[in-house]
Amino acid sequence: MAKVTGLEGVVAGETDIGLVDGERGYLVYRGYWAKELAVTRCYEEVAFLLWNGYLPSAEELEQLKEEMAASRKLPEYIRRIIELLPATVPMMLVLQSTVAALGEQGNAAWPPAQGEAVRLAAILPTIIAYRYRTLNGLTPLEPLPELGHAANYLYMLTGEKPTEAHVKALSAYQILCMEHGMNASTFAARVVLSTESDMYASVAGAIGAMKGPLHGGAPYEVISMLEAIGTKDRAEPWLRNALENGNKLMGFGHRIYKTKDPRAEALQIATQEMIGKDPSFDLALHVEAAAIRLLEEYKPGRRLFTNVEFYAAAILKALELSPDIFTPTFTAGRIIGWTAHIMEQAANNRIFRPQSIYTGPMPQNEF
Repeated sequence: MAKVTGLEGVVAGETDIGLVDGERGYLVYRGYWAKELAVTRCYEEVAFLLWNGYLPSAEELEQLKEEMAASRKLPEYIRRIIELLPATVPMMLVLQSTVAALGEQGNAAWPPAQGEAVRLAAILPTIIAYRYRTLNGLTPLEPLPELGHAANYLYMLTGEKPTEAHVKALSAYQILCMEHGMNASTFAARVVLSTESDMYASVAGAIGAMKGPLHGGAPYEVISMLEAIGTKDRAEPWLRNALENGNKLMGFGHRIYKTKDPRAEALQIATQEMIGKDPSFDLALHVEAAAIRLLEEYKPGRRLFTNVEFYAAAILKALELSPDIFTPTFTAGRIIGWTAHIMEQAANNRIFRPQSIYTGPMPQNEF
């Protein structure tokens, strides 16, 4: 029996949902380039695609938007749970607790239904915003029916209707968060669901995996680097000093992608309207250009490109989102992929039951 630590390289199943090819820099959603979808489609369209396998008609898109709008408001008991949880409880555990509670008797079904996926995707941003504003002494805001998914999230957090550039940037970011193969949280969701548990319990399990810093760690280190640099004139000296001391530049290179990270390429396009309008974003672009030039100088032949964490940091900082909600914001995108995988697992289910190799002692007596 072969042992593979961490299951790296092990094929755990087949999927029609997404393809991650790090060698060629491919990220595909249901036969479409993810980077193209991120800059040409809205959150709801890509959610529909991942759930159904095809892009929606105008009528289907409008129906989905109406269903999501009707599902955004928090039930009273969920508000009470959020308010009763101590301020010291991290946001990801708040999400896990409330998602589990949403699966009250009568809500959860087997096999899981797309209506449950719609409900979870719609309500997650409301939970995040409600908790965030409550903790910061602000009055929680109701979602506005005239705003789309990404715009409503920013409105409920800030109390201001966002600019089109900010909506476009956040929407692109969350679309690119939706799906990324059999990662730890997606695998966790499928494992839970394979026991014929429900969608809510499966998503709660996935959130538990996403909470771990090895998986759901937000781009804090990139933001720390940008804040340490501070101004454009300090960029090159700071970066040179880091490289000469053998320090890693955060936001460059990727474990999976051996070429350009397609998600970073898409975010570069999606954020064009922010250029010249936000000093922190302009600084990030300046640092990126300087870093790529210096990496070629100090590490010739290595071909280290900007990764998605760099642009995620630039976008989240420009949107003035609190670091406390970086991973929850990522989660509000990944919920689409999780629920798509949950429904796919249910359609051809077999319980996951791998083996382990026992390394403990054996009994010393006969019995």
